[in-house]
Amino acid sequence: MRIFSLVFGILVLAIMQAAPAHAQFEGPGAQSQLTTVAVVADQANDDQTVQLEGSIIEQVGDEKYIFADDTGEIRVEIDDELFRSQRITPDMTVSIYGEVEKDFMRSPEIDVEELSIVEE
Repeated sequence: MRIFSLVFGILVLAIMQAAPAHAQFEGPGAQSQLTTVAVVADQANDDQTVQLEGSIIEQVGDEKYIFADDTGEIRVEIDDELFRSQRITPDMTVSIYGEVEKDFMRSPEIDVEELSIVEE
């Protein structure tokens, strides 16, 4: 019984770690979630969450891509594991969720935490 409890506890922790959390505070002082490339370029703060819909139009480096929507383009970092054997082309509409990485004297970049196909 003791081993079962230990295995069950480890399994529950593994599931909780694998499931991404989207919860965030909404209220006074909270940063709003940004939803277009143009707004990210103009208003983003470092580590601010974003959720965008658009297309991945080009790979520009190892795990680095150009993401575009109707308002502009931005560089994104997408870990290979996030593609999960999905075939994604520039003609597809995808949704990305992640955090803005804003370094001094550089254009903002998005560190993508989730990637899903919206429309093929």
